[in-house]
Amino acid sequence: MEHERPRREFLKLGTAGVAMAGLVGATAAALTPEKAAAQAPAGSLLRTVLDRGKLIVGTGSTNAPWHFENEQGQLVGMDITMGRILAKGLFDDENKVEFVRQDAAQRIPNITTGKVDIVIQFMTMTPQRAQLVAFSRPYYVEGIALLTRPDAANKTFDQLLAGGRNTKVAILQNVDAEKSVHQVLPEAQVMQIDAQANVIQALESRRADAAAVDLSTVRWLVARNPNRYADAGKKWYSMLYGAAMRQGDLDWLNFVNTTFSVAMYGHQNDLYDKAFKDYFGLDAPGRTPGFPSI
Repeated sequence: MEHERPRREFLKLGTAGVAMAGLVGATAAALTPEKAAAQAPAGSLLRTVLDRGKLIVGTGSTNAPWHFENEQGQLVGMDITMGRILAKGLFDDENKVEFVRQDAAQRIPNITTGKVDIVIQFMTMTPQRAQLVAFSRPYYVEGIALLTRPDAANKTFDQLLAGGRNTKVAILQNVDAEKSVHQVLPEAQVMQIDAQANVIQALESRRADAAAVDLSTVRWLVARNPNRYADAGKKWYSMLYGAAMRQGDLDWLNFVNTTFSVAMYGHQNDLYDKAFKDYFGLDAPGRTPGFPSI
């Protein structure tokens, strides 16, 4: 019948389309780092890194759970894992990465002078810094949270709030300390302390009812010492952590963004999920196929 002809033509087209998809898939599967290098412009850092055979990452070594030495003296942490995720994407080998230890003050200079390919060092993204470096997509949303003691009478946020003026909160000394605490505990007494270790010591010695510290610090400490620390259940003041790169190289920026996105939201998420569990004590959010959630 005449109406069968369009259907037969559609089926032929569909078969050809399937064959073409298979050809494209086979070509993509055969793409090696060496062949990928040929696709990147000569001036792109992506090509430079591939030709070199290793990635160079600027990072720190003294701030758990982001970058620190484990008991074996190995550099580990969430920032370190993000570097290994990039190396895995570049060379199919997470170990083809060199970590350059640097102070926080060296993060931007080492990028702009080309000493490192990328900085992954719990760097807060701001419009001011974005005028100096190119940021990747965020790989963590940091915030302020309240660390308490599991044996304290007032260990939850609601109990701290109900304590009013009797609630004492220790926080690292800074110009926004009072404002930050009073944003969620408007009547609390704010104890500004000179060092983060002393902030936590104030909690441990019971001079403070809570310590206002980074959310990641709360998760790290509670996961490792649940009998010593507790999470009051309040988090606020979102800050984005991103990797920093030299400006003007869209191929390199696009590669980093794509690799981070696949690790966090796609199918190649083993390294990211394990690190999220190891360093924050939590399972990474589930990925649900269907509508994008990036």
